[in-house]
Amino acid sequence: MNQISIQAVLVCQGAEYQAVCRGFRRVSGYKPLVIPVPVGVKPGYTYLQKSQEIKEILNNPQSKVLVMGLCGSLQPRYQVGDIVLYADCIHQKNTGEILVSECDSTLTASLQHKLQEKAGVVKALTSDRMIWLSSEKRHLGQMLAADVVDMEGYAVLEFFKSTGLGVGMVRVVSDGCDRNLPNLNSTLNSDGSLQPLSLAIAMLKQPIAATRLIRGALQGLQVLEEVTTCLFHKTE
Repeated sequence: MNQISIQAVLVCQGAEYQAVCRGFRRVSGYKPLVIPVPVGVKPGYTYLQKSQEIKEILNNPQSKVLVMGLCGSLQPRYQVGDIVLYADCIHQKNTGEILVSECDSTLTASLQHKLQEKAGVVKALTSDRMIWLSSEKRHLGQMLAADVVDMEGYAVLEFFKSTGLGVGMVRVVSDGCDRNLPNLNSTLNSDGSLQPLSLAIAMLKQPIAATRLIRGALQGLQVLEEVTTCLFHKTE
């Protein structure tokens, strides 16, 4: 894979962004622009529309964009620490209508080659809220035939669809579909940022689930850091 073909890496603000930046510290030579984006469909889309950095990327029609970060599993075969490459993203509207947006298949194939087949190619669901109940994760996985869930993927694909720029997505599973997580939906602001105090209270209310969330996130972030280095490390 020609690293220069990827002009920008989009990654959720906070711990995921920091993990990707750490991964790039071990990369010599060309490094793409790393852009932190807010959590959520609407905040993410709004940010992309307004971002000056994104406007500059759109000026180069040869650019490719890579989305990186964590995701949750909706199928038993995808466990914490697994690397996944998106084939496409689906999003379910309030009316029940299912919308689909596809990733750049050529970029996905080159990413898979670079990762030496370590990553599974998946169908992802982008949700406008956190899916924290294991029963709902399994239900969504069965009903929509989706493998993983995130909160930004579909919005990014839809934004870039009309621009002609190819988008690829590589993520790391940070929570399985077999256990509940803390319900953190009330801790998310409308702009996609987290409320630290509300987050702390929600975690304290569900200590076992919170421990599980933290452990999975730390494992996922470690793999995310390694994947970043692997993808952009220059091979002779």
